[in-house]
Amino acid sequence: MVDLRSDTFTKPTREMLDCMFAAEVGDDVFVEDPTVNALEEKAAALFGKEAALFCASGTMANQIAIKVHTRPGDEVICSAQAHIYYYEGGGIAFNSGASVKLVDNPDTFITVSDVEARINPDDVHFPKTRLVAVENTSNRGGGRCYDFRELERISALCKAHRLSFHIDGARLFNALVRKGENPLQYGQLFDSVSICLSKGLGAPVGSVLIGDKDFIKESRRVRKVFGGGMRQAGYLAAAGIYALDHHVERLAEDHHKATLLAEALKEKSYVAEVFPVETNIVIFKTAGTDAATLLDHFRGDGIHALSMGPDKVRLVTHLDFTDEDFEKTISVLKQLDNTLLVSNQKKRYSGY
Repeated sequence: MVDLRSDTFTKPTREMLDCMFAAEVGDDVFVEDPTVNALEEKAAALFGKEAALFCASGTMANQIAIKVHTRPGDEVICSAQAHIYYYEGGGIAFNSGASVKLVDNPDTFITVSDVEARINPDDVHFPKTRLVAVENTSNRGGGRCYDFRELERISALCKAHRLSFHIDGARLFNALVRKGENPLQYGQLFDSVSICLSKGLGAPVGSVLIGDKDFIKESRRVRKVFGGGMRQAGYLAAAGIYALDHHVERLAEDHHKATLLAEALKEKSYVAEVFPVETNIVIFKTAGTDAATLLDHFRGDGIHALSMGPDKVRLVTHLDFTDEDFEKTISVLKQLDNTLLVSNQKKRYSGY
């Protein structure tokens, strides 16, 4: 099967596994795992921050950040499509006791004017606005990237209102490669940054939360409360180090293949619209069939994909999506076009 459901389905390369097996480890709860410490130092330095914390997942990193930045009864401003709100199990309410002020823009991005309009006045009737969070790239936005200038404007507004600013950077390196930006630029704008190692970067497990020393000290305490204190985690951290050293620039290959898939889909009779593609996610609307039916056809031809609604399908390119897999996928897309055209013609004729 060719698996295009997500870039989370990647498996460690042989070289990455060699690094994992050779890792020097200790007890990370005691801050004595040298490989975890090295990963945290490396990630912090990349973004020009003081410290970092290795976490089991992107959701854990995001939820720790929200917990540290807020107090029960505070409010978080984010997109209605943001991962921290849409896909993290109600964690903002469950873990932090915070409410959410949503921005429901069709393109999933928030602007400085969106944020400014949602900052609550200093009034006992309203929760305290405490945190603004953005996601780059946007998962439900089809892997598209923020305009860095807009992030600068939001950051300046947050500073003026003494609000914390967090970025869910699960696929931030995809954005950096696509836009020709660098981590230091982002470190200057945000109070906290989470990056995922187990998506496009190809590590098997883990994310890193990055910030200043006091923030990370408190985050380590919250991670313990969340049950995220791992012991000899250096075996996993070694994969993260390898990923940061060897798998960042190659993300451009995933972006190129995604663009070619999008171009191929635009010509198909079962596709109504292909959303703009910037990185490694392709989302398209179906025509003449629903997403579930189309996914059944895909599976029958050896392709795994995901629906993003009744008429939307998502394909995600990644490290394990080889050139051979790409050629097979293009062939299936073409063959399926003919199959569905014939099927639809038979349905029309049967109506006479």
